[in-house]
Formats: sequence, C-alpha cells, structure tokens
Amino acid sequence: MRLTRPMLAPAALAAVLALTGCGADGDGADAVPATATGSLEHLAAEAECTPNMQTDADTVRQALCGKGDGKYVLATFSTDRGQREWINTAKDYGGYYLVGRKWVAVGHEDVVADLRGRLGGDLEQGVQHGGGGGHSPAGNSSAGHGEHAGHGEHAGHGG
Repeated sequence: MRLTRPMLAPAALAAVLALTGCGADGDGADAVPATATGSLEHLAAEAECTPNMQTDADTVRQALCGKGDGKYVLATFSTDRGQREWINTAKDYGGYYLVGRKWVAVGHEDVVADLRGRLGGDLEQGVQHGGGGGHSPAGNSSAGHGEHAGHGEHAGHGG
C-alpha cells in the first residue's frame, strides 16, 4: 500500500531523534560518532567484526559479521548510486539499515542501533510487511535471520 510509505518517514525520524537524543544537552554518553569511512576491512575493524566475505566484486563487497542474534551484513560500494540502488531494492524486504558513505550495515534494529555507536551513520528502515514469521526472500538464513543475505548480488542472484 502506498499510504504506508509516507508514514514511515515520520516514524523513522522519531526513532532517529529518540536514539540521538536530539535537543538534549546530555553528557554525550550516547553520542553518535562521526560517520566512519573506508574499506570493508577498515569498517569491520571499527565495528569489532571479523568479516566473513560473501561477495567480493568491483561494485559491491559484502560480508557477514557478528554471532547469534547479533549477526548483520556489512557491505561497501564503489559508487553512491550503486549503494542507493542496493538499499532501495533491499528495503522492499524490510529490516533496519545503518547507512554511511558508500557502506551499509543491515540487521535487527538493536544490532544496527549498537553499530551506530561505533560507526556513526544514518538509520533507515525497510518496508514493514503485515503478518510476520520467517519470510526469507533470499532463501538463506546465513545472515542469522535470513532477511538480508544476498541482497547485494543483483547480477546472477538465484534466490
């Protein structure tokens, strides 16, 4: 339904404001750092992750990070446009996205919020689908929860 997408922006903005403590003169304990930049390996080191490479192409590099419920996908892109196209396609599957310049981390809301404390970036939310329970468009649960495995493999993806 088209009516849900415009309603997501105010909800996402409210969530971002709540997470960043906008308007509060707090002690900065929950301050968001400047957005990290660099290679997938550099970002993984900043996130304290040993990346398990899944895709290593000229246009996108993608790895799995974390363990158990803390698993997430970390991807880097050669162009801003390629990144935005990947995110726009992936968001159709729902999920939570931490977005930096030419990189994205995808995982559960709490995992992405925690990563934001180490990598900075902007929070985005995918389309929320009604129902629930186990939808895995990639047909693969290797990302811990399956929702985002393989999103970066636009060409030749056999999900």
